[in-house]
Amino acid sequence: MSSSRNEARMGVPTDAPEPQAQVQQGDPLSFAVPTELVDIPSRGKFYPEGHPLHNVETVEMRFMTAKEEDILTSQSLIRKGVVVDRLLQSLIVDKRIALEQLLIGDKNALVVAARISGYGNEYETRVPCPSCGTAVEFTFDLDEIHIKEFEEDEDLMVSLTSNNTFRVELPKSRAVVEVKPLTGADERFIAQQSERRKKNKLADNALTTQLKRMICSVNGDDSQGMISKFVDSLPAFDSRFLRGTYASFVPDIDMKQDFNCSECGHEQTMEVPLTADFFWPR
Repeated sequence: MSSSRNEARMGVPTDAPEPQAQVQQGDPLSFAVPTELVDIPSRGKFYPEGHPLHNVETVEMRFMTAKEEDILTSQSLIRKGVVVDRLLQSLIVDKRIALEQLLIGDKNALVVAARISGYGNEYETRVPCPSCGTAVEFTFDLDEIHIKEFEEDEDLMVSLTSNNTFRVELPKSRAVVEVKPLTGADERFIAQQSERRKKNKLADNALTTQLKRMICSVNGDDSQGMISKFVDSLPAFDSRFLRGTYASFVPDIDMKQDFNCSECGHEQTMEVPLTADFFWPR
């Protein structure tokens, strides 16, 4: 048995191959663990040939079971900061998919799908109102989270390359930079660098580290030394433009939803906050 909920929510084609239920033979208490096909924002466009997700638009995942709840409540995994990665490793059916090579946007889509399959689409948490400051109970609908795919834009001169990257022309320096979507490995490297500098009481450089990880070449020069020097002397206007362009065009999920404060009536659009309640609902 497979789930059709995600197909309706994420738009999986009706002729997509039916996910296979996992059944343990010979056990009188065995039953099928349902799976679902989860659309990934990249549509497989940014993975190289030979990668299990190259030009693949969906990832098959098992529904959460009590085994995964053991993972979510493991204090050891929580302290190490790897609990979500271990959860996805357990749920993803194709074990060739390495989480460190997974694009961040694709990983985000899988995390939300895992939460919905395990505990439903209603996500109740406490949110501090941006207007009155009161922490109010608010329920977000995770089914309303949509995929944001990459689309080329001639006006902003953003185009997809044959190297599974996209090319952007910066407005101030007129430099043409080739940028890649960040992966789980990049995310971990940036966090480790930031933590290391914090321990050594050095100024945080997460912004420049992120730029150096995402930029593949500058005017055709892909040497790390050149990229590092370029980022360190990059005009602030170009830095802001590049970060904004990356956020707009990189494949990801759109976490913005409407918020209404029950105390003061303030309304605004905000990012769905990922609090402890996300995987530990009340």
